[in-house]
Amino acid sequence: MSQISVNHLTFHYEGSFDNIFEDVSFSIDTNWKLGFIGRNGKGKTTFLNLLLGKYPYQGSISATAAFDYFPYQLTQDQMQSPAADFLGEIKAGCEEWRVICELTELGESAELLYRPYETLSPGERTKILLAVLFSGENDFLLIDEPTNHLDQEARESVKNYLASKKGFLLVSHDRDLLDGCIDHVLVLNRQTIEVARGDFSGWWENKQRKDQFAMAENEKHRREIDKLRQTAMRTAGWADKNERSKIGYDPVKENDRSISTRAYIGAKTKKMQSRVKQLEKRIDREIEEKEGLLVDMEKPVDLKLMPLTHHKNILVNIRDYTLTYPGSAHPVFTHLTFTISQGERIALHGENGCGKSTLIRMILQKTGFGDTELPMREEGICETASGLVVSYVCQDTSGLKGTVSEFCEKRNLNQSLFCSILRQLDFERVQFLKDMEEYSEGQKKKVLLAASLLTPAHLYIWDEPLNYIDVFSRMQIEKLLLEYQPTMLFVEHDVRFRERIATKTVEL
Repeated sequence: MSQISVNHLTFHYEGSFDNIFEDVSFSIDTNWKLGFIGRNGKGKTTFLNLLLGKYPYQGSISATAAFDYFPYQLTQDQMQSPAADFLGEIKAGCEEWRVICELTELGESAELLYRPYETLSPGERTKILLAVLFSGENDFLLIDEPTNHLDQEARESVKNYLASKKGFLLVSHDRDLLDGCIDHVLVLNRQTIEVARGDFSGWWENKQRKDQFAMAENEKHRREIDKLRQTAMRTAGWADKNERSKIGYDPVKENDRSISTRAYIGAKTKKMQSRVKQLEKRIDREIEEKEGLLVDMEKPVDLKLMPLTHHKNILVNIRDYTLTYPGSAHPVFTHLTFTISQGERIALHGENGCGKSTLIRMILQKTGFGDTELPMREEGICETASGLVVSYVCQDTSGLKGTVSEFCEKRNLNQSLFCSILRQLDFERVQFLKDMEEYSEGQKKKVLLAASLLTPAHLYIWDEPLNYIDVFSRMQIEKLLLEYQPTMLFVEHDVRFRERIATKTVEL
């Protein structure tokens, strides 16, 4: 067991407008199961790369443990080869028998190592790379979002596996995963970094209590400042009035006044002015204390949605529906039956490869959305209401290029409203000047979500919308959907989100 100490860390990317980290100091233990939490774009992946020594920085990071990082980057040749052929290439000294032992803990057989890597499912690929990662000794492991694109069964397997391990730093936005396998949190707050014992839910409850206390203290300070300002203004008014009475007087009304009265009035005015200055100093101290209270407040802004109402109640009707790829002997799924009525939020659920995204693409094709036709053999009924307007969020963000302005022009979006939604999702204004290719994966996904939220529609179809999206933005989106209750068809493996949002689940 050893410590990793970060002292006065400051870092920014070359050519960047702002620092990612500024004078940051904290310590963590290499024996912890550490969850790493923070808003998109706050620097979680950057910090992992700093630990790995990929970038120069100011300050110091001291550690006796070596670091290893998940996910490993594979070449095209490795993707086409069995994992057994390249284990030693991605992790020096990796022994095959150790990897097999780790795969057994993950509920998989050694047979996975001898199949071409590219033929494996996302869950199988993740399990192999995790098995390689944990096959070494004395490393502190940096795990960056291991459950993106994984189905529920694979997520449960990864969660149980990580719960049995220790000595890792896990970046994840999946609340169920964090609660199931960590014992400490490292949190990138808005202006500070916090280390705390416990899981995510425990930290979040404590944070809400702290935020409520900070808001109450803030309100108390605000009232105190208002009182002090009123007293200062009143006292300053008296002082000014007194000062004006030093010179000149009415001998009829003030027949008892002598020349020495002027000195008395001057002394009295000076005393009043001194009191005003003291009050102003107290006001400054109160304001300084008040400003320090709310620097890390997480108070997500309420988002808005503009769903349309269709003249028909049933928007999508699927009955005894079977889909098969051309040339394939096995259908993707068979005899599927369900409807989507107005106000329903339907979750498609099933393991990777069961046809969720294929079904979504066929429904989009029926509505005339997009210009790419999916060549499939259909049996049964899949029909959509006429004139149906769809707002779609796809899994893939790789096509995002150019500036925000160019994106809005291409999609015919109001740029001012679009940027406003992104600001509500915690985008910094400086991001609007960058090319979208420079965005983090979470920021790219927020661009797609913002475009969908800005598009009035009868039906919102979201395919894994929360991949890479931070926990706080997930809570914002949950609140939005529960408040506006749009008609939805979605795929999402975040069990907490699905349980809260879905009015019905369709199993494939």
